[in-house]
Amino acid sequence: MNQTAEVANQVSQNADIIAQQGNSWGLIIYCLVVMAILYFFMVRPNKKRIAEYEKMLSNIKVGNRVLAAGIYGTVKKINETTINLEIAKGVVIEVNKHAIASVEQ
Repeated sequence: MNQTAEVANQVSQNADIIAQQGNSWGLIIYCLVVMAILYFFMVRPNKKRIAEYEKMLSNIKVGNRVLAAGIYGTVKKINETTINLEIAKGVVIEVNKHAIASVEQ
């Protein structure tokens, strides 16, 4: 978090210097470049990660072994928002789909 504060402080100082020089186009271009950098290094990768996670959730099938909330289990039934997992012979629990961390099979 400290590193983020330092970067924000540096950006603010650079914007102040550009504004003091009276070059408003330079400030606008500078802000656009900073926003583009933030988009390509923060927003875009996060969107890709979320899309991959949603794809993983939609590809879960009965019989897959999954890790959900720190518990390994085998998928027995898939509902709209929940999944029934068998964690031991005859022991079935219901977990939210978004609790699934990974699919092994």
